[in-house]
Formats: sequence, structure tokens, C-alpha cells
Amino acid sequence: MQTTKQDASWRAPSPFADSFFLTGATASGKTALGVAIARELGAEIVSLDSMAVYRKMDVGTAKPTLEERGGVPHHMLDVVDASEQFSVVEYMRQAAEAVRGIRERGAIALFVGGTPLYLKTMLFGVFDAPASDPRLREELRAIAEKEGPYALWSILREEDPESALRLHQNDVKRVVRAIEVVRLTGKPMSAQLKEFSAPPLFEPGRIFILTRERDELYDRINRRVDEMMRAGFLEETRRLFESDPPPGPTASKAVGYRELKDVLDGRLALEEAVETIKRLTRNFAKRQETWFRSLTAQGARRIDAAGKSADALREEICGEIRKYLE
Repeated sequence: MQTTKQDASWRAPSPFADSFFLTGATASGKTALGVAIARELGAEIVSLDSMAVYRKMDVGTAKPTLEERGGVPHHMLDVVDASEQFSVVEYMRQAAEAVRGIRERGAIALFVGGTPLYLKTMLFGVFDAPASDPRLREELRAIAEKEGPYALWSILREEDPESALRLHQNDVKRVVRAIEVVRLTGKPMSAQLKEFSAPPLFEPGRIFILTRERDELYDRINRRVDEMMRAGFLEETRRLFESDPPPGPTASKAVGYRELKDVLDGRLALEEAVETIKRLTRNFAKRQETWFRSLTAQGARRIDAAGKSADALREEICGEIRKYLE
């Protein structure tokens, strides 16, 4: 991920400092709760979901329908076509514009979503990485193509062991970038990231993490995938990949779409694809929870949904937000 001084202009002072955040693992119930909170407090919602920015990816991203939005203004939904690339820095720039508009209208900005990278960047910023080097990038990609992804990953393991531990050997795009950074700067990306070494750009207590017991969360995930299939997830995938231009590399790798594309291409049975989607989504939720635990150590508030009604959860969070507004 690269920035320039112009790209990073949203960072100082942080335009998100007086915003509030409702996050949590996928299928934890953030969307409905966020709408209820926004309606009570007169807030506007800014989506914190890296896949909801893409148009025509509605069912598979669990994007809230107009009815589910309950009349609450939503921002950062349907921002770009699925064929386009959309960087975290571009998200920050557009989200900052949305927040400025919300503030001018005298409303509260409530971010709702579960993309850790977006929240992490808002909270701690991004390092000023070098611009890409096309020739070096092509050389590295050629290694992966000729010798396999493991050969490329082995180079990263020698030059930046910490990043190698963090990245899967088949994640060629990010492995290439990590090697590129260390060769262009002489310093490993892992040493530059330092995600929690700098003080947060705003008060972590403004972040509310909705949590559920693992068995309950996994059951909710399984049921939501089934609901997506009934809502036309397969047909949405068909239309997406038959579009011209087709979805780009980021959108096409979203969990669910790639598995259903295999179904459409005859490489995978539908039943197997559905079970794979459920498993991958549960794995994603587990990774989210791991990061949210580290965020709690920074001062974010965990909101345990166990045994609480939707009204009770709404009142609990609204009560905490009102303390900031008094």
C-alpha cells in the first residue's frame, strides 16, 4: 500500500477523531444494531466494509438493502465498479469527505463494519511506503510464475522473516510488495508497519466491538450463507463474471464469489461450494476476533451480546456515546 503526501492528507489532524465505530466479526449483528443506534442518535452511517464499496456485489457482501437501512443515510456503499481497484488510501480519502459532510449537517458519523485494515489505518495511520518499481515487480512475478510461489516466498523469508511469517506463500501480490519495499528502502516492511507502536490518532474508547460466543457466531454465519444462497448469490455471481469488463482481482477474490464461480465453471459442486464458503467465512471471523482482542488492549470497548436483546444492546452503546456528547 503506497501513499504520497497528497494521498495522506486525511491523516493530520484525523477527520475521524469525533466519529464512533461499531465493529465486530462477520455475522455478529452489526448492521441492524448500527441502524438502531443511528436512528436513536440522529447519526449517519459510514460503511467500514472493503467489499461493500463495489457495485452489483450486494448479496454476497451482505450489503444492507434500502429497507434494512431504515431511512438512515449510508455512505461508502457502491462507490466503484467491481472491475476497478480501490485502495485503502482512497477509502480513507472518500470516508474523510463523507465525515466532513456529516459534520456540516450537524450529525454524528457512525462507522459500521468489520474490515480490520480500514479501522487499523484510521486508528494508527499508514507508513509512507515507496512507489512501486515496475521492473522489479515484473522480475519478482516472473520468479513466482517460473519457479512457483514458494520460491518467491523463500526470498521474502530471507529478506524479511517477520513479513514471511505473516503472509501465506500463495499470496503472491503481497509477497511481491513486501520484497519490493525492503529492496527499495533497505528496511523490512515489518519494521515499518509497527501498527501498535505509535499512539492512536483518536480515542480507542470510541470503538465498540460486538462479540458473541463462538458457537453462536458460527451458527449465525452458517445460517447467513444459507440465506444468501436463497437470495440469489449464485445468480449474482453469474451476472458479475459475465459483465464486461469482468470483476478485478480484488473483487473477484471475495469469499463466496470465487467458490461460486467454480460452480458455474463446473469445477465444484454447489453443495461443496456452500460448505466451503461457510468454512472460509468462519475462518475469517476467527482472524477478525484475534485482531479485535489486540484492539481491546488499546482501549476499545467489547460489547458482549450474550443474553441481551437488541434494545438492550442499543441502549448500552447509545449510553456510552452520549457520555462523549455531553
